Amino acid sequence: MYYNGSENNYRNLVTGVNSRIMTKDGRFVKSINFDNAATTPPFSSVMQEIINFSKYYSSIHRGTGFKSEFSSKIYEDSRKAVCNFVHCDYNQNTVIYVKNTTEAINKLSYLLYNKNKDLVVISTRMEHHSNDLPWRNKFKTDYIEVDNLGKLKLDDLEYKLQKYINTDKLVCVTGASNVTGYKNPIHKIAEMCHFYNAKIFVDGAQLIPHCPVYMNSNSNSDHIDYLAFSAHKMYAPFGTGVLIGPKETFIDSEPEYKGGGTIKLVTDDSVVWADPPDKNEAGTPNVMGVVAMLAAIKTLTSLGMDNIDKYEMDIYRYALNRLSYIPNLEIGCDTSPDCDKVAIIPFNIKGIFHETTAKLLSSISQIAVRSGCFCAQPYVQRLLKIPKSKINYYTKYPDCRRPGFVRLSFALYNTYSEIDTLANTLEYIIRTR
Repeated sequence: MYYNGSENNYRNLVTGVNSRIMTKDGRFVKSINFDNAATTPPFSSVMQEIINFSKYYSSIHRGTGFKSEFSSKIYEDSRKAVCNFVHCDYNQNTVIYVKNTTEAINKLSYLLYNKNKDLVVISTRMEHHSNDLPWRNKFKTDYIEVDNLGKLKLDDLEYKLQKYINTDKLVCVTGASNVTGYKNPIHKIAEMCHFYNAKIFVDGAQLIPHCPVYMNSNSNSDHIDYLAFSAHKMYAPFGTGVLIGPKETFIDSEPEYKGGGTIKLVTDDSVVWADPPDKNEAGTPNVMGVVAMLAAIKTLTSLGMDNIDKYEMDIYRYALNRLSYIPNLEIGCDTSPDCDKVAIIPFNIKGIFHETTAKLLSSISQIAVRSGCFCAQPYVQRLLKIPKSKINYYTKYPDCRRPGFVRLSFALYNTYSEIDTLANTLEYIIRTR
């Protein structure tokens, strides 16, 4: 099956996608990026907005010059735009800017630890390390298991919610897996959580760039209590992420970072902290990063998140079909047509180490992918069904060569002809190895 139609109209919105790179045999070819789950290239609109804003750029808050006031207004008004993008009530929630999703989760873990050290955190076995490790050293943690395909077992979630029925609970779950692409039913999970008097945190890093997300009003039984995501995965570099949660979470808690911008008053022996979000954003804020993210949100909104989701999944299904005809290639996730997911495919070639495959794709056709465990080692260990004895060996020798996958992660600017190049290159690798 080959695609003979025209390519998409999204490609001209993205910077650098037509760059040519020299292959190992001296040819110059267009680079192909199938590593979008790690970082996306920037929208051209984002880069233009950065240039436009740069002549007005200034340090925000408390400055009386025009540029400072102008920068401050853009920075503060952007919080409403973020709420609108994820469909949450600005009056009920606080939007805090951070560097990325990892910092957002760490920040939330410290804030909640300062409020309630007896909180039980129920995470899952499919999480990125960033939604696992920050909770481990502060709270009692438990984990929702996955099935043989790597999908979340909702009956185990309900069991865990009942197990801690008389305890304050937070359920931490990824919106979409960065390994398999599976979307979790976050609103169904939220409804279960609230029925058992628990709150839900959603790691939205892999979900936000690909489809609409609805936090909803805090009065809805299926609302999302906490959400975090990163701008660098949604076509906006410059180091900005977002943490959103109910205002009461942030009001009475002491900030984990202290310094400029976090206080109302300091005396020799006392501190009066500023109101959130100011007290949670220590130091000079990353205004450029927020401007970039705001521009990306505008572009994504204008394109329509449902349209993006549809196109990316069309690309995904085309890739699955091409890969299905390649001998000795094993897909590491559910490939059924009704599987709800984002456009990610983990795979391996029989007899070829995952890192070798990734390097060959790059050297032969300048195709960028990711290989390994993708900062989700417990999940990959389950997907690959690695026995406990082997895991114990890797624990003793962590620098040894370990099993993993090659990961393809698609974005709105990827094309059918790029998939054809991928399939042809994989066939060449298998034929010549």
